[in-house]
Amino acid sequence: MRILWICFIYSLFIIHYSCAQSLVEQKKEYTRADTLRGSLRPERTCYDVTFYDLYVKIDTAEKSITGRNKIVFKATEAFNTLQLDLFDSMKIISIESYGRELRYRREFNAVFVEMIGWLKAGSMHEITVNYYGKPTIAKRAPWDGGFSWSYDKNGKSWIAVSCEGMGASSWWPCKDYLGDEPDSMRISCNVPEALRCVANGREEAPEEKHDGTTTYNWLVSYPINNYNVTLNIGDYVSFSDTFIADDKTKLALDYYVMRYNLDKARLQFMQVKPMLKCYEKYLGKYPFWNDGYALVETPYLGMEHQGAIAYGNKYLTGYSGTDYSRIGLDFDYIIIHESGHEWWGNSVSCRDIADMWIHESFCTYTESIYVECMFGTDTAIKYINAHKARIGNKKPVVGVYGVNEEGDGDMYAKGALFLNTLRSVVNNDVQWWGLIKGMSDTAFKMRNVNYENVVAYFTKKSGINLKPVFEQYLKQAKIPVLEYKLKKKKKGEFELTYRWITDATNFKMPFIVSTTENTKQLIACTNELQTTIIKLKKEADFKVRDDLEYIELKKL
Repeated sequence: MRILWICFIYSLFIIHYSCAQSLVEQKKEYTRADTLRGSLRPERTCYDVTFYDLYVKIDTAEKSITGRNKIVFKATEAFNTLQLDLFDSMKIISIESYGRELRYRREFNAVFVEMIGWLKAGSMHEITVNYYGKPTIAKRAPWDGGFSWSYDKNGKSWIAVSCEGMGASSWWPCKDYLGDEPDSMRISCNVPEALRCVANGREEAPEEKHDGTTTYNWLVSYPINNYNVTLNIGDYVSFSDTFIADDKTKLALDYYVMRYNLDKARLQFMQVKPMLKCYEKYLGKYPFWNDGYALVETPYLGMEHQGAIAYGNKYLTGYSGTDYSRIGLDFDYIIIHESGHEWWGNSVSCRDIADMWIHESFCTYTESIYVECMFGTDTAIKYINAHKARIGNKKPVVGVYGVNEEGDGDMYAKGALFLNTLRSVVNNDVQWWGLIKGMSDTAFKMRNVNYENVVAYFTKKSGINLKPVFEQYLKQAKIPVLEYKLKKKKKGEFELTYRWITDATNFKMPFIVSTTENTKQLIACTNELQTTIIKLKKEADFKVRDDLEYIELKKL
């Protein structure tokens, strides 16, 4: 009975994890509202945001906010109307530019602002949006996001924001398109007495007001995608540490936790520096060096908020205390995974949410990079193959462009296994790690990229045409099926017949076989039926290494 109960609990965890992955509900039909939110239209392409100056005042009793956002932008072409985004649950008081009020109209959650006259291409401008309202309350943060209005164990308000998928426009006015990040941003938050606000970037001097409230000011000195902008409000205490990089430069580490969890945090967060050492080796230096690295305790599980990573794993190992790896590893999953997003998602970012796999696939693969760094290659292979139980292969990993729809939740586990497969295809670890580090630390650092950019990069740098391979794993639902048959020809020799069954045409990818415990042989394979001779003592020694490539096996 105890075994059955453990299996039942674990199955609930798997269901919870699988259902939690897709942050935007997938649709079969799309509306005008979807297009306004998800597409690059003339009213969006006409300007490039360079700076946001966001101020928000929190009313804990009413669960409401009052705010303003000054948007500094460059006109990329001549225009007189631009599109902003703000949920219609939030009310606009006024929109102004240099002291003059601007006319605007709403259409769903889009706000079309009419400028005073035509703006010239290349010119710099600013507008300020004054607004108020009750932002969406999170039902199941962070997956069903919004504001989390909660209380700590001492009965004090504890508030946090998570809005990936839902979008930043659920609580502040912005150009809510991932492809346009501001070059920098200021976040100011006014909170009641005895509460502290932790946001992204580096803290500037707080301002104490005559009404007993305090305004906390934070400056982000790097580009930041909108859903990463966050507020964490509570009775926080903090402590600091320093990470020293290989080049001897120092990175500030800051930790903000509930007062009663300070001792636990000091012990649990000791995992951070070894992790950063591993990530520096394989991915390059921490991308947001000048803003520092921070973990902020939250009432929900976690989120990759840039420079202010949400931590809600309750100081447990694994995933909320569950052995996420299923192989006995005891690291804190939320620290390792969400920190990986500083490279994948926060530095290397997608343009359209349809390519959210760029964030999640590479970040999930980075977990195995950490495992390999800390525990060795064999353990990393076991770790990454443990992901297979969470994959459905029902829908493509790449979503639908232009309608604010990300792909299937398989982007996490399947995406990581796909990258592990690519490692085997490249078949040269020096080259492979050069590809990964080159992507995160050089080619796409602080850039917004798409599917085509990533495919072109791997194809060019590897010297292998990987386009059909990417298409099969990411744009098709099913994984490649290797059909094969082994037939004895004579003593010590077997004839192997094989081919790939794929949806992608002209598919070419080697598969890997072992004939003894310590051997590994790559065999070139296409969609055409082929044969080769395998040196083999007995058929039982033959194994297709589907632990090194994520494939389905089928006997001919």
